[in-house]
Amino acid sequence: MMTSRQFLTRATPVALGLALAACAGQREVARVAPPPIMVAAPPPARPSLPPGATPGMTIPVRLADGSYPTPNRALSEAATLWHLRSALNVAALACRGAEEAGNVARYNALLTTHKKTLATAETRLSAEFKAGGGDWRDRYDDTMTRLYNFFSQTPARAGFCAAATQVLAESATVSDGQLGVFALAKLPELDRPFTDFYRAYDAWRTGSMTPVAEPAAPLVIATSAAAPTSAAAPAPAAPRVATPAPAPSLSAPSARAPAVRTPRLEVDPAIFRME
Repeated sequence: MMTSRQFLTRATPVALGLALAACAGQREVARVAPPPIMVAAPPPARPSLPPGATPGMTIPVRLADGSYPTPNRALSEAATLWHLRSALNVAALACRGAEEAGNVARYNALLTTHKKTLATAETRLSAEFKAGGGDWRDRYDDTMTRLYNFFSQTPARAGFCAAATQVLAESATVSDGQLGVFALAKLPELDRPFTDFYRAYDAWRTGSMTPVAEPAAPLVIATSAAAPTSAAAPAPAAPRVATPAPAPSLSAPSARAPAVRTPRLEVDPAIFRME
């Protein structure tokens, strides 16, 4: 009788031979990763229309250095001080909200504290216009009108009022002899909300112009493959039956709905004409 040890000893060569034969019959197949799935990249986000702006509105043409022409460029010392006073005057009249009473009080205090300095600045500025000859008073009045119109532009009102509130708060600590230096530093801050608005509108205007045939979107590699789906063919649309329009009444002419006018900002173009 064969023991279990003798059975295993004799069966092992047979089992090994069968295993080798089975392995020899199998073929090794190389596994290749599937190619990445290419999807269209989303289009870049375009800037939105700035608050208060309307399509087609007129703004100054940007200069070669990227800045915008405003009435507050290349001013004399007297003109800088007087333009600061004009800007804060507009702020005291036009800025509303929680800071309104404080702005009015600080502006009146500015006029009282720096009365002599402001009067001297106005005299010197008038002399500059007189030196130009001709009807200097007419040119002076036109310049001041354009200046007030500039600071009164409503699209930049929020930014301008915030800047004016800050400048008026700081003016309370300015000594009489330092008002000119203060004006030289702060007038650009009152000018900036308007140039920032021009820049934002230009960005919207150039970024929103859609060409007739847009180029194909670039391709990017998807992070994961989307599961294939079978799209069912759309059902045919039901035939539409043309309904004849009712005949116009002969007793009275047909009334037309009034045309809806798109809101449009009215700005005097003369404020952008620099002399």
